Amino acid sequence: MWQGRGWWSSVAKREKRAFFLEIGNGGTLLPGDRQSQGPLRLPEPPLNDGAPKGLLAGWASRSQTPEHLFPPPLQAGAEGGMSQAPGAQPSPPSVYHERQRLELCAVHALNNVLQQQLFSQEAADEICKRLAPDSRLNPHRSLLGTGNYDVNVIMAALQGQGLAAVWWDRRRPLSQLALPRVLGLILNLPSPVSLGLLSLPVRRRHWVALRQVDGVYYNLDSKLRAPEVLGDEDGVRAFLAAALAQGLCEVLLVVTKEVEEQGSWLRAD
Repeated sequence: MWQGRGWWSSVAKREKRAFFLEIGNGGTLLPGDRQSQGPLRLPEPPLNDGAPKGLLAGWASRSQTPEHLFPPPLQAGAEGGMSQAPGAQPSPPSVYHERQRLELCAVHALNNVLQQQLFSQEAADEICKRLAPDSRLNPHRSLLGTGNYDVNVIMAALQGQGLAAVWWDRRRPLSQLALPRVLGLILNLPSPVSLGLLSLPVRRRHWVALRQVDGVYYNLDSKLRAPEVLGDEDGVRAFLAAALAQGLCEVLLVVTKEVEEQGSWLRAD
């Protein structure tokens, strides 16, 4: 059973539809939630090239696209996506990977997808306060203060870096995803819970980052001991297809504001 909380609404505006998505990542039951309700499913909205778009607009800074967050272009003659000096042996790429601590998978996913330590628990808590300044019990994090941040925190954090998160509609074929236009991906998916060596019959929500480094895509799940190589674009699509097949997986595309506005994360053909 998914012990989590999610809800979805859509609002039409200027012949476009802005979508708002809230997913808890750690399974904390908020007031009014009941375990007996069973898995919660998001209703499928109409196909939209820009969802979600404009979420929390006006709160986050409108900084220019941070070019340092993008991987450098592959150099001509580089083998395996890595540049090298003539006669030198290729060295493994330097991949930033944060390991899981408390319920901070949202923070780890942000830092992993951006390939540097930009966010901390304190920074995420501050975003929560800005999102709900008058709430005694903040709805965007765990009541225990251990993390468990929802999608609003992730989207606000990305907007503060001049980036955007675009929700991927599972009804689209993955062949339409223009991966070269996407900085990285953040997935929200069910994760098993264990107590020592004992696996418990419950599942929590977990944030996972995927990112390309030196021409190779990696699964940067903070629960992994080391980054998992996914390979090329076909490997990423296969990974996404398997994750989406679980039925409770949601995918966010991390893109620049320009890519979001142009909708170029979606292949024209």
